[in-house]
Amino acid sequence: MPHIRPFRPGDEPALAEICLRTADAGADATGVLDDDRIWAAVFVLPYLARHPDLAFVLAQDDGRVVGYVVAAPDTDAFEEWFRTVWWPDQGAAWPAPVRTESPTRQDGVLTYAYGRRAGAEPYAADYPAHLHIDLVPEAQGAGWGRRLIATVIDELRARGVTGLHLATDTNNTGALAFYPRIGFTAIPSHPGVQAFGMPLA
Repeated sequence: MPHIRPFRPGDEPALAEICLRTADAGADATGVLDDDRIWAAVFVLPYLARHPDLAFVLAQDDGRVVGYVVAAPDTDAFEEWFRTVWWPDQGAAWPAPVRTESPTRQDGVLTYAYGRRAGAEPYAADYPAHLHIDLVPEAQGAGWGRRLIATVIDELRARGVTGLHLATDTNNTGALAFYPRIGFTAIPSHPGVQAFGMPLA
């Protein structure tokens, strides 16, 4: 029976692998970019470095990690840290893409990473926290996503955070249907993504 536990140092490779296996609108993104490591460097590892106390994993009885949720309680502060501390070091292997008429998927992800900064996400004004959640297919459909999100919401509320947002690829039909069912409301979004918000106060 799977169980939720706090993130522990040493979980990073497992979470990076889950991020990769779910990064293509919920499907396996292996080989979609020239370097598979980019996904985790942008979407999960910085959260483990900055807010390990807001990271929770779904583990099987044998210890295998099959899902996670990570969060930042203050999006603007996190994005500024990403821009000034995390990405200059971790992103050094991947130069900023040159603008072309036919950008690749990797160009798109790296353009997003290089553009992260305080104020870049309009959702943060009303929903200051944000999260990322991913589960491998075997762990989906049994209520664990709902439980992982509830776990991190409890932690955010205990810290006095007043709102939470997340965003998903508009091609991720499962996620688009899931978030409204657990209390999130669709909010105006960037092209190609749908954002959802939830008041916590």
